[in-house]
Amino acid sequence: MPEPRPDLAKLVFGVLFLCGLLIASLWILAPFIAAIVWATTIVIATWPILLALQKRLGGKRSLATAVMTLALLGIVFVPFLAAIGALLGSANELMEKAKTIQTMEVPPPPDWVGRIPLVGTKATAAWQGFAGEGVKEFAAAFTPYGKQILKWFVTSAGGIGAALAQFLLTVVVAAVLYSNGEEAADRVRRFGRKLAGERGEGAVRLAGQAIRGVALGVVVTAVGQAVVGGLGLAIAGIPFAGVLTAAMFILCIAQIGPILVLAPAVIWLYSTGRPGFGTFLLVWTLIVGTLDNVVRPILIKKGADLPLLLIFAGVIGGLVTLGLIGIFVGPVVLAVAHTLVEAWLGEAGAEELAGGRAT
Repeated sequence: MPEPRPDLAKLVFGVLFLCGLLIASLWILAPFIAAIVWATTIVIATWPILLALQKRLGGKRSLATAVMTLALLGIVFVPFLAAIGALLGSANELMEKAKTIQTMEVPPPPDWVGRIPLVGTKATAAWQGFAGEGVKEFAAAFTPYGKQILKWFVTSAGGIGAALAQFLLTVVVAAVLYSNGEEAADRVRRFGRKLAGERGEGAVRLAGQAIRGVALGVVVTAVGQAVVGGLGLAIAGIPFAGVLTAAMFILCIAQIGPILVLAPAVIWLYSTGRPGFGTFLLVWTLIVGTLDNVVRPILIKKGADLPLLLIFAGVIGGLVTLGLIGIFVGPVVLAVAHTLVEAWLGEAGAEELAGGRAT
């Protein structure tokens, strides 16, 4: 009896219908995708905190979810409003400070700068050039751009409002995931198993570990560096320490480091006749600048047992290609790909070994 021939048209139309349904669903969910990704990242990274809090609250998930949601609002929403208000309130003062740079005089370099091995002569020459007309030339060139930056900031209020709405949506989605996290995780694991068996489920677990490792290693380290650096700025009496601390946090997230903020502050202290605070902040800068080299590897290894080079490549590459959310998406993609390739190579090696024994 001949086997029935497959209905090719039915198969093609079925695949096209499923593809169209998937595309339409993604199109409808497009405004919420960023919030969903951010909320998923936050919930995975803070899930152990939720479980510990639930245990302390007598096993009540609703109370733990409420506390975590309020904490997210306090950590994200309130500082965001405070930062925007501080920038708006100090915009004119920032411009006035920028104008005073034109009349600022930088003292000549100390004698010990010239005695620094290898770079002392060049550092002294650069300092002397900047102490002459360098500051005035820089200020004259920067002043028009400062006005443009201020104008851009004012015209970007709508974009800031949209970002604030996105933050609120992220908190709402995170609250839902906190309430039903186990069910959502089980569905994702079952999807991975359906897609690629045990290897697919392992890739899902690895993605969660990578997110937690990046959250611990990159974000926590950036927060620590920004807080310690901001404390040093406040002790040294640097104006706008809060705004500079926020800038340091962004630079640390981008893997640039706090030096771009702290080094000009050290120079400013020396130029204004406060060498004591300048030396203090210089030592503080060296400590803060090297803090990530010690803390970050420990925290990343604690969250996920993955190569540090893989994590750093994912963080920097994801940041460049996808923006801020890329610091989490990049390491996850590279970690899953790395594990699948290692498993495939391991299987190939085992098959070659078995073939060699058989011959």
